[in-house]
Amino acid sequence: MLLNYQIKGDGEPLVILHGLFGTLENWGSQIKTLAEHFQVIAVDMRNHGRSPHSDEMSYPAMADDIAELMTHLELDSALILGHSMGGKAAMQLALSHPEKVKRLIIADISPVQYTPHHDDVFEGLFAINLENLKSRSEADKVLAEKVPELSVRAFLLKNLYRNESGGFSWRMNLPALHSEYIHISKPPAGKPFQGPTLFIKGANSDYILPEHREQILELFPTATYKLIQGAGHWPHAEKPELFSKLVLNFLQA
Repeated sequence: MLLNYQIKGDGEPLVILHGLFGTLENWGSQIKTLAEHFQVIAVDMRNHGRSPHSDEMSYPAMADDIAELMTHLELDSALILGHSMGGKAAMQLALSHPEKVKRLIIADISPVQYTPHHDDVFEGLFAINLENLKSRSEADKVLAEKVPELSVRAFLLKNLYRNESGGFSWRMNLPALHSEYIHISKPPAGKPFQGPTLFIKGANSDYILPEHREQILELFPTATYKLIQGAGHWPHAEKPELFSKLVLNFLQA
């Protein structure tokens, strides 16, 4: 399927992939900074943002989506940056289509199987009755019963929009994300990617752990590693200047 995308800047192409429940808009400040050096192609992943919906949410399918988009844009290869779910999709692209990836940056995710841990998020989102919803603040109140963190609720509710009838709808395909969640938890797989690879970890996050090192190096034998102190799972949003510096240093090496 052809994904929704946004292009800014000129130069070597850099494809950016967001995480679960996100959209390309989550990368706003990074897009602005990186577009001063690269042609930044920010993407809405399938079942997210303004991209098409599908019943399938596997990493091979997501990787094929990116490969199809690159073909559409007449790009033989590109620099690839992915966060969380988008990071796993970026890994899968490198493992399945290594010729398309010049350099790979993975933000706060490992190529491992994760224990499902979004039950409260799904319960909170499904508890919002879109048919009777009167306001975003009402949706936030309902969601708060399952998701106490204000910043996380604000992130999730960016998916809520006013439809043509004046009511509310989700941009994301919530039923498919829920039914396919087991596949989102799975690791990418394939032959090792030999190209330059950087893993960036938020120091306060537990998505990249020391025990993941062996699996990382099995699939990405040239991988290097940077730690951002004071950041959690969203280092690009929590420490944007340092994140941009690490990205630029690696991509321009």
